[in-house]
Amino acid sequence: MVSRIPVDTAAVRARHPHHFGGSDRRRRFTLAMGVAAAVLLLYGMAQLGFFDGKFIAGLGKLGEIAGLMVPPNPGDWAHVRIYLMSLIETVAIALLGTLTAAVLAVPLALLAAKNVTTARILHFLSRRSLDTIRSVDILIWALIWINVVGLGPFAGVLAIMTSDIGNFGKLFSEAIEAVDRKPREGIISTGGGAILGVRFGILPEVFPVLASQVLYFFESNTRSATIIGIVGAGGIGLHLAEAIRTLELQQASFIILMILIAVAAIDMVSNQLRFALIGRRARLA
Repeated sequence: MVSRIPVDTAAVRARHPHHFGGSDRRRRFTLAMGVAAAVLLLYGMAQLGFFDGKFIAGLGKLGEIAGLMVPPNPGDWAHVRIYLMSLIETVAIALLGTLTAAVLAVPLALLAAKNVTTARILHFLSRRSLDTIRSVDILIWALIWINVVGLGPFAGVLAIMTSDIGNFGKLFSEAIEAVDRKPREGIISTGGGAILGVRFGILPEVFPVLASQVLYFFESNTRSATIIGIVGAGGIGLHLAEAIRTLELQQASFIILMILIAVAAIDMVSNQLRFALIGRRARLA
């Protein structure tokens, strides 16, 4: 049995004040920051009308609207065919936009990665360019491309592509910067050159991570393609907006149900592809 030696806490504090003083100051600072954040949150909620009764009153109206949406009813089979074709178009917009963005983002990510691009000015410009693209929301890109190429799914593909180039560029560059440098250095030291070092020393290592990110964004972009369809960028979003605007709430709930089923199916397929790329070990983990 291990006996415990009594410790004089006061004496330890007196001998090592720098250890205890800093901890107390850090604790007080953390507590003050937490209180300030809570006060700021409550102030913001008050300014936005959370405490004036509108939210509670709106819950009752929300329940009334939800009741009008049940049961989902497309109206007739003609509407079902129209909605189904529009849903396929939405998935196609998401797929083409995501894949095109992924292909174009790879060279930009290599330019933005510190362990690949040694020129500081080129690295800086690449990073800032990706930040600029990423700072504009996909809905804004959709409105821009609609004015450039007109209404339709082509504008939706371009909007998703442009928005995802910024996102993929950042994520891909961070994944590339996290790889082990030894394989690339070994290829370069044997005369392989910088391009072969990237091709065989970096890309094979990061490819499962990049593919996993692309699959996730494809699932997310299926929902985004619905939103940009509302402004005229193709897909089922226009039908959903029209059903809500004309108070055809049962048709709106049917369209939402179709979107949910499509997203769930894409998620299942994406998970299988992701596990196939990453390996069985990731599945067991």
